[in-house]
This record gives sequence, C-alpha cells and structure tokens, in this order.
Amino acid sequence: MDLKQLEYFVRVAEMGSFTRAAIALDIAQPALSRQVRLLEVELRQNLLTRNGRGAVPTEAGKLLLAHGRGILHQVERAKEEMGRVRGLLAGRVAVGLPTSLARVLTVPLTRAFRQQMPEATLSISEGLSVAMQESLVNGRLDIAVLYNAQAGLETEITPLLEERLMLVQARPPGLSEEPTPGPISLKDLSELPLLIPSRPNAIRMHVESEMAGIGCRLKIALEIDGVSAILDLVADGAGAAVLSHNAVASSVRPSAFTVRGICEPVLRTKVSLATSSLRPATLTQQATLALIRQTVAEHVSLD
Repeated sequence: MDLKQLEYFVRVAEMGSFTRAAIALDIAQPALSRQVRLLEVELRQNLLTRNGRGAVPTEAGKLLLAHGRGILHQVERAKEEMGRVRGLLAGRVAVGLPTSLARVLTVPLTRAFRQQMPEATLSISEGLSVAMQESLVNGRLDIAVLYNAQAGLETEITPLLEERLMLVQARPPGLSEEPTPGPISLKDLSELPLLIPSRPNAIRMHVESEMAGIGCRLKIALEIDGVSAILDLVADGAGAAVLSHNAVASSVRPSAFTVRGICEPVLRTKVSLATSSLRPATLTQQATLALIRQTVAEHVSLD
C-alpha cells in the first residue's frame, strides 16, 4: 500500500471533497482522483461514494479511514523519534483558538514555539468552539482551546482555566476611567439590550442557561458573530455585550468601554484544552500543549 495514496484518501475522506482536499494537499484534482482510484483498485473496494456534494466514505472506506489515521500517525511519530535522536522536534501542529483569546495568545505562543521547536511548523486558526471541536474529530486541528466543552468518545478535554464574564458598555464621552462601575445582577442584565453571538456560541448558550435558571430571558438587540464587530457596535452605542475581561483588554481601544462584573450568580465560563482521542498526540503536539498551558498562565488575566 502506497503511503502517499493512503494520505490522499484520508484527506479526501476527512474533508468530504476532492476539490478541498486537492487545495489542502497542493495537488491537481485529476491527479488526486487518479491516486485514490489506484488505491481502490489495489484493495478491490470502493472507498468513497462520489456525489454532487462531495465524497463520503463507504463502509470499507470508514474502516480504512480508521486504520489510515493510525498508520499515518505512526509514520509521523517515527519521523519525530528520528528527529529527537538529533535533538529536534519536527512536524506540523494545527491549533484552534477562540477569538477572544487569540489576540492574547497568538503572538507569545508563536514566539515560544519558534524558540523551542524551530524545526516544527505551527498553524493557528480562530473559530467557534463547536466548529473547532468538529475540526478536531476530522483531523483539521490537532489541539483546540474551547469554551464550555464536553468530553466525548472522540474528544479528550483537559480543564485550563475559568474566565469571569463581564458586562461591557460604551464609556460615556468625557468620562475618565474612574470610578469603576459596580457589579450588575443577572436579573438587571436581562433588561439591557445585548449584542450577542448567535447559537451555538458557547458563551451565548451559557448566559441563556443561567438566565433561564432565574426565570429571565435575554433581551437581544443584535446577533453578531465576531468579538471585534461586537465591540465596535458597543462603542457606537448599539447596545451592551457580555464578554470576558480578556476580550476587552486585548481590543484595539479598551479605554472606550466600561466593564462591570455580573453577580447573583457570578458568571464564569470554563476554558479547556481539547485533543482528538482518535489520534494520540505526537511528541511535538505534547510539547505544544505544554507551551499553551505556560502561555495561558503568563498572559491570560483571570479577573
């Protein structure tokens, strides 16, 4: 069995499309299709069902996908072990970060990664926790930092920190940074027009759940998917927002906002490190996990 053909098949099966896989692999689509077909001929099995929407693994394809992931992982592990003999960690690590933490973590994490693993490659992307957890399962991400994630058969979750959620409002013109506004109750928060992401955003779901617990509902002014866009609209007076302290502190103009705690109850969101249980972490990925923990401890505010 040709390892390159196996890699091509796995990528097509994970991405569900020859077109997307060809772009990701930097190979012409006809050549990709030909290599996958040669693998099918060798195994005397149809591995993919091709349709107008893409490509879906057959039962035989699902079986090979499970084995193929393991085989390719072991090949990468062998390469890493050989590199470790020379004192090097190599390979590519794909990390997903939520937008509210990406501005805080990306630069220091990248700097530390380059210093400690110069032969390895780091890829960082931003996204919603639900989408990033799915990307862990299909192999597009190796590590993800997720809000309020639940462990499952295909995902391993390790608690990382808890962030306190805050009410963010526009600072009135001419008002100095003092005095700091006092906390607001969750009941009073339910009376404010909020700019909030659409479902299934993890923070949105958490706030809605806590409000339902006291018999209240969100008063939604606008549904906006994007921390930067939410903050721009808050500054423009379109409404208030519920975000983490770090989301505001890392914004372009933190002085444009007042930030108040939320109480009765205090709102906190859990942040976790997630990896796929389908693919054991390589040595480089393990080192990256340690770097993420270190970077969070050094740069993320827990206020």
